[in-house]
Amino acid sequence: MQRLLPLLSLGAALLLAPAAWAAGQATPDEAKAMAIKAAAYLKSVGPDKAFPEFDAKTGPWHDRDLYVSVTDSKGVLVAYGDSAGLIGKSMLDLKDVDGKPFTRDKLAITDAGWIDYKWRNPVTHAVEPKTQYVVHVDDYWVGVGAYAQ
Repeated sequence: MQRLLPLLSLGAALLLAPAAWAAGQATPDEAKAMAIKAAAYLKSVGPDKAFPEFDAKTGPWHDRDLYVSVTDSKGVLVAYGDSAGLIGKSMLDLKDVDGKPFTRDKLAITDAGWIDYKWRNPVTHAVEPKTQYVVHVDDYWVGVGAYAQ
């Protein structure tokens, strides 16, 4: 029995390894919850306070591979928790690697909904399928996305 214990422990560890890896990656439900929370925050405090907080690499608006992006009605990225270099740039005609104009899809949302596209994962640095939950707040579209698991 003493010889089997290490083997059983190893077997359990191997079975649990995928779950441990997945725990480091956010789910679509977590993305949706953060997007709804970020949209409510934007509505309550306004863009001058919310946008710099959304842009921060630490804090409540950045969790593992989750971050907030906010696009205005012209397709300009006005807040982006993954890369400050894109803030202020028009994303309107940007397409993903498959040619999908995902910002136009985002701006087509009138209340709240999902868009799917491919984008660089900030954790793996690979281009991966992403599903983003978007909430329309006044002149802004607030989105948070999760990468395919």
